[in-house]
Amino acid sequence: MNRTSGTSSHAGHGRPRAGTRHYALFSALVLLAATSASVAAADDGPGPLGVTSVAVRTTQSARVGVLVGSDKTGDLTDNHFCTASVVHGQNHNLIVTAAHCLSGDTDLVFAPGYRDGKAPYGLWRVKRRFMPDSWSKDQDEDSDLAFGVIEPQGGKGIEDAVGANRFVTGTSTGATAVTVTGYPDSRDEPITCTNKPQAHSGTQQRIDCPEFTAGTSGSPWINGDGQVVGVLGGHDQGGLTPDTSYSVVLGTAAAELYKDAAADP
Repeated sequence: MNRTSGTSSHAGHGRPRAGTRHYALFSALVLLAATSASVAAADDGPGPLGVTSVAVRTTQSARVGVLVGSDKTGDLTDNHFCTASVVHGQNHNLIVTAAHCLSGDTDLVFAPGYRDGKAPYGLWRVKRRFMPDSWSKDQDEDSDLAFGVIEPQGGKGIEDAVGANRFVTGTSTGATAVTVTGYPDSRDEPITCTNKPQAHSGTQQRIDCPEFTAGTSGSPWINGDGQVVGVLGGHDQGGLTPDTSYSVVLGTAAAELYKDAAADP
């Protein structure tokens, strides 16, 4: 299974994850984790570690949003299927997400800062997509990363509207805590969790955060310097359980893909 939602046929992946609607369990887990002596505050990121909660409205959360098919924009509540975020590019027009979120041929729009069925910063059309050849040809899980070039509005790019994080490659897995923010398909507000990633393999990294269910594919992993150092996807297209998520290790191939996408006008 993957982290796209049940409406993710836009991207060619329609299998919802099992156990995505355990709301009572979700509340209990948050309460237990927040009160457990085993949960320590993060020295290098907002603590406590490994606790998932609703993301508050900030300039940072406004840069994260949902992907929606352009023919479904009349009802965002029932039709968002993946998460993406704005990253800096020389033309101020770039989002990053998982490759399996952009693999289809359906026209897509991005709604940054989405909450409660509304797009407070507007709907922005994805006009071009950049993904590795190894994903396009073989769906190689080590290549599950993609960029979308966003069409400007009123002569301004999406980065001018909500700001952007830096996309950074070559950082050591687990060097610092990261904050993962994304949109489960069963919720109309983003959730967030901070923890330290661990190496899963030489090409994949993992993070333990509860309740990252279907719809959270593409969620950015952001360190304390506002840098995107991971994107939820990769191994098993994000993971088989809602409590452990994966990302491709961002190395040379990711850097080359970003360079191409960031230069696109």
